[in-house]
Amino acid sequence: MPLQNRVDPFGAIHSVPEHGSFMGNRGIIHDPHTRTLLKKRWALKAWIICVCDFRGVRRVPMGSNRVVDGERRAGWTELFFLDEGTALAAGHRPCFFCRRARATDFIGRFGAACGIDEPRAPALDNRLHKERLASGGRAVPLGGPALAALPDGAMISSKGMAYALREGTALPWSFRGYGQPVDLKGLADALSITPATTLAVLRAGYRPAWAD
Repeated sequence: MPLQNRVDPFGAIHSVPEHGSFMGNRGIIHDPHTRTLLKKRWALKAWIICVCDFRGVRRVPMGSNRVVDGERRAGWTELFFLDEGTALAAGHRPCFFCRRARATDFIGRFGAACGIDEPRAPALDNRLHKERLASGGRAVPLGGPALAALPDGAMISSKGMAYALREGTALPWSFRGYGQPVDLKGLADALSITPATTLAVLRAGYRPAWAD
């Protein structure tokens, strides 16, 4: 049985066999003895996006990866995403430890987009936490012009399905990857699911990494 650690664009966490190209976390939200999720879906506001391989460090997903006074305890819960756009839609942002250059770029564009001279990660996290669907935020209805104006990398939903926007078309999302492009005109009921702050960062020029 696959572990429940795969995140969809709405921020929900599933048990599916596919792995994904990025890892991330929301703090410690699992029981290392049963390797199952706790009832809570986050332990802090800093939801981050990490690389899957960093300096050769090996972790047991949802295991006891932290040592305290010689005792092994639960470390942060490993979550996995199809790609960066999926993680951004779910309300995560780049990690300053394993993705420093990308995190610095992201927060710099956050400052430029939001008129903040000295942007800091906690301020970004506070804004995102109010906007994430999984922490109480709401999807935003889109009309035709608003849909067409969304930047590449933004994600929307229509009839319960998620789509990623790229080069003027919508790509149907799944845990396995993206389907064939769909014309935006056929998605008149679309809702924006990427947090508004992240949309501003994308409009300011941040380019998320796509799944192969």
